[in-house]
Amino acid sequence: MFNSLPEALIGLLSVATLYIPQISASNTDTLGRGSSNQQPLDRARYRTACPDYKTYSEFSHSPYSEGPMELPFQRPSRYCRTFESPLVEKVIEDITSRMKDKDLARIFENAFPNTLDTTVRWHSNVTDAKERKKKAKKSKTEDGAWEGPQSFIVTGDINAEWLRDSTNQLAQYQKLAKKDKAIEELILGAINTQAEFVIGSPYCNAFQPPPPSRLDPSDNGMDDDVHPYYSPSFVFECKYELDSLAHFLSLANQFYDHTKSTAFLTPRWYEALSTLLNVLDQQSKPTFRPETGEFDLNEYRFQRHTTTGTETLNLGGIGNPLNSGTGLIRSAFRPSDDATTLGFFIPANAMMAVELKRTAAILNEAGKTKIAKDLQARSERIEAGVWEHGVVTHKKYGHVFAYEVDGYGSHIIMDDANLPSLLALPLLGFVDRADTTYQNTRKMLLAKRGNPYFLSGRMFEGIGGPHIGPQNAWPMSLLVQAMTSEEDEEIVRLVGLVKKSCRLGLVHESINVDVIRDYTRSWFAWANSVFAQTILDLAQRKPHLLFGEGAGPYVIE
Repeated sequence: MFNSLPEALIGLLSVATLYIPQISASNTDTLGRGSSNQQPLDRARYRTACPDYKTYSEFSHSPYSEGPMELPFQRPSRYCRTFESPLVEKVIEDITSRMKDKDLARIFENAFPNTLDTTVRWHSNVTDAKERKKKAKKSKTEDGAWEGPQSFIVTGDINAEWLRDSTNQLAQYQKLAKKDKAIEELILGAINTQAEFVIGSPYCNAFQPPPPSRLDPSDNGMDDDVHPYYSPSFVFECKYELDSLAHFLSLANQFYDHTKSTAFLTPRWYEALSTLLNVLDQQSKPTFRPETGEFDLNEYRFQRHTTTGTETLNLGGIGNPLNSGTGLIRSAFRPSDDATTLGFFIPANAMMAVELKRTAAILNEAGKTKIAKDLQARSERIEAGVWEHGVVTHKKYGHVFAYEVDGYGSHIIMDDANLPSLLALPLLGFVDRADTTYQNTRKMLLAKRGNPYFLSGRMFEGIGGPHIGPQNAWPMSLLVQAMTSEEDEEIVRLVGLVKKSCRLGLVHESINVDVIRDYTRSWFAWANSVFAQTILDLAQRKPHLLFGEGAGPYVIE
């Protein structure tokens, strides 16, 4: 009988006992729920038997939700999870037990822990770090690199860490760090690991497993010519994206906001900050020197041998010309990993302005007033540039934020689902939801005739982007729309649309607007994290939408 089954399915069946949850009144540990006295597991004993989660996530697994959609339980067995936290399990129980919509509750149950369950590819705690330091001293190679806790967080179905993705994947756990030492150490480790990545290759966006992990690197299958040079054993992909560096700052800023811990302020983190600022200086330069008009070759160049225009930069890898005196920072690529058309990418500049200001406040508190003053000045300069050059007059919507500009007057009107986006500006902390320019922009972005990538079809709608194409909207954009809305009816409709698209109990990268079962990526941890963040936001801000009329808010902190 088994000879006729696909090889992948045979593999799943062979380890079914690990991945099929066993339900009983006396044993909830198998599901990973409701137990604060779980014993630590030796996962190494089970790792070889655990199936690839990418394949596993493509199939439905019991028990099914009690709602009309009967959504599957998609968490791996406790034996196969990559990280555990009793506090995470408590939040799941607290939220789902109160939620009226049991299908929505099931998606949260799958999505909230997805990063911990499946993407912590390597984590080294304080004890491990001390052992590494001893060995470094013995081998006389100690330079401070890879000291302290370390955490390598992959994006999901790709065995590499994106700075942007990993920061967003961990965001919903930041509020737990003060109460859960293991979570605190995991996030501190993620900050330390990102610092090493930034020091090593500050222009790159995605990275291979850290050398101390002893995990094998993987090949992205592309043929790229990039300057500055990078090592393929260290870097998975080297697209310079301004928001990647902003996300490095954001990860530490969020950590401090919720824990008040400055444990991340190590010599290596300060070196990473200095490296980041050097990139900002280099990418603030115009294409032509203002004094002479002479062409000034950019430090970063990227050319990919491809037939897809958004995968490479024109003009020999430098992109289109940018003007001087704007205060803005160039970004060669967008957060979708698509090339920018006009290099002053406004959402990333807005995010960098905010994160520099937040970092300045932390360093000021830590007594680093000189650095703090520099960061504050940089933040103000970029913010002024966004308002001066990034706001344009639309004939229908009035003053709006442009997606990209070049400082010469050219601008692009659109938005992309990936974060940071124009739609997400209030979530970034750049403007208030009620800001007039933002509200004008929001109306434009959510109109089919206002935003070329607002896509609607027979079964789904939302903002997409060139990365997947003109038929696929991203659920992530609907979740951002919900988190930036005050209208109950709008929020309910948006969350309902996302729920309809999650037939496998997980949030996908994109959905065909005409065929809701046609999706990309069954396992995309970032999207699941944004869903979890949306539910936590509504649980605190609009609890009646989740828990029923008269319900009080659910607040973690």
